[in-house]
Amino acid sequence: MAAVLNILLVTLPFFALVLAGFVAARWRLLPLEAIPGLNSFVLFFALPAMLYRFGSTTPIAQLLDAWVGGIYLACALVMVAVTIALTRNERIRWNDASFGALVAAFPNSGFMGVPLLVALLGPSAAGPVILLMLVDMVVTSSLCVALSRLDEGEGHGGRAMAVAARKALRGVVTNPMPWAIGLGALASAAHFGLPAPVEKTVWLLADAASPVALFTIGAVLARSQIQANYPMPVSDYLPVALLKLLLHPLLVFGAGSLAIALGAPLSRFALVVMTLTAALPSASNVSLLAERMGADNGRIARIILVTTTAAFLTFSAAVAWLA
Repeated sequence: MAAVLNILLVTLPFFALVLAGFVAARWRLLPLEAIPGLNSFVLFFALPAMLYRFGSTTPIAQLLDAWVGGIYLACALVMVAVTIALTRNERIRWNDASFGALVAAFPNSGFMGVPLLVALLGPSAAGPVILLMLVDMVVTSSLCVALSRLDEGEGHGGRAMAVAARKALRGVVTNPMPWAIGLGALASAAHFGLPAPVEKTVWLLADAASPVALFTIGAVLARSQIQANYPMPVSDYLPVALLKLLLHPLLVFGAGSLAIALGAPLSRFALVVMTLTAALPSASNVSLLAERMGADNGRIARIILVTTTAAFLTFSAAVAWLA
């Protein structure tokens, strides 16, 4: 019982900040018009600074662990395939099904995972989480964007896939987070340190990333609920939320355990980090991407809201189970 209480004492402040952002936007203490500004601050300043700091202070071997990245990627591909197979129908076409699959396979490892898992497991958890986030941003997201174009207004066959590939590549190139991770990895490999005043500035921005990002998640979820103006069957979003919170971590744990049993050089600690990353709620930025690509953003936002709300219990249970 004491162990469970200790876990809740660590996780509660993170989810409390999400709740604070939700309440602030819901009660209009935070104008909805200010939310894009918060998002921009987190995405282009605070979060890249945090990722650079962790990347530059993490041994390069942890950032380039092929077994961690490979096993996690295989599970992500399974999650995408299973989710699309279970949800795609006459109403939910490739566009909506693909972004539903993305929220089922892409945890909130950037805004929530890095600071939360470092708080729970220590600084050594940063390397694996950053690697998994890079896998999701570069491969899983690009795959789902490509799949989303298969039946929506941009031609068919090779032309549709070419357009989708260009959009996916543009999304990766213009996303500052992979660049921050890459620069941090180079700094780690070269044992490079920033000049003291610059480092102090970057570190201050990094310190702001966690609280502002969590608060922004809550505000974004509140905005999506306020702007939802039509009823939606529970069957359109609850099954995907359950896949994210239950199947995803179990799949990663099972695949990692099997790899260890077969002799793969995967540490128990890395497996715990991978499983807890998969147990996180869906990435909140998928809602913005879905809106930009013309998918049903209301459905995606509901999935993110359900997983974020329920994850306080399911994620804490996962930590207690693995501990």
